[in-house]
Amino acid sequence: MRLKGIWRFSFFTSVFVLIILIAGCSHIPRHRVGTVETGTASWYGEDFHGKPTASGQIYDMYGISAAHKTIPLGSQVRVTNLANGKQVIAPIMDRGPFVGDRVIDLSYGAAQRLEMIEVGLAKVRIEVLEIPRSYRGGRYTLQFGAFAERDNARKLADKLESKGYRPDIEETNVHGDTLYRVRLGLFNSIEGAQSLEREFSSTGITCFIVAL
Repeated sequence: MRLKGIWRFSFFTSVFVLIILIAGCSHIPRHRVGTVETGTASWYGEDFHGKPTASGQIYDMYGISAAHKTIPLGSQVRVTNLANGKQVIAPIMDRGPFVGDRVIDLSYGAAQRLEMIEVGLAKVRIEVLEIPRSYRGGRYTLQFGAFAERDNARKLADKLESKGYRPDIEETNVHGDTLYRVRLGLFNSIEGAQSLEREFSSTGITCFIVAL
């Protein structure tokens, strides 16, 4: 009888723990193209400038990038300052913020676009525009940026061309928005793409690998 009682206790304890785990998992955010989130944005600058991010890229505070706790690295998001309507499209390159209830950390350059440098914090809307595919074999390319304005994509392409490269500007429609992506190269292995990515990173040029 005692063993039977112990078995029942263990069984019901296991079921209870399983229910708790399932409930916890149901709250894990699952981001996909079109996901919208609102919350408080902050920005980070000199203390992290020149240091590696979670994506492996070197953080450039004057460039356009962002940090988020769960959106996949390499994703493109549109951030809108709800106080003034200013917008910026930025790649998720880092993890954070881990302070209070903030939902996204912007680079100094991105925060400038949203005109939130002086106030420091801003209520924003975050829309996921693009999520990179996982690296499961196939072909790869390097992406240097995605812009809502073709002129901005052209400026970045011109910068790469001045260094002897021949990038492409690809026009695409993502969730109803037209984006101009600056990409370079076509690789049949992830190793080849990583090699050139490291080469660009060593010169301070930010890019990330995209599976085709």
